[in-house]
Amino acid sequence: MDGDLERSPLWLILVEVVHRLPMYRYHKAYVRDQILLEDPDITAEELSKRLDIPLGEALVILSELRENLKESEQEEGEDDEV
Repeated sequence: MDGDLERSPLWLILVEVVHRLPMYRYHKAYVRDQILLEDPDITAEELSKRLDIPLGEALVILSELRENLKESEQEEGEDDEV
């Protein structure tokens, strides 16, 4: 995810709005469990078109899932050092 976008004051508003979408958590789970396994480099634009969801929702989902992945990888790296 582009760091400039996430530093924008509007980013937090977008995240709040997306989290209130009724299907958000189901879309996020589907992307995590299906789409990212098939296409880990999918763009927000491609995801938006593929699921017929708003681009903002796709941006937030990918940002959150990729951040979670980075955190998991860092934790695994720390476990390997111990």
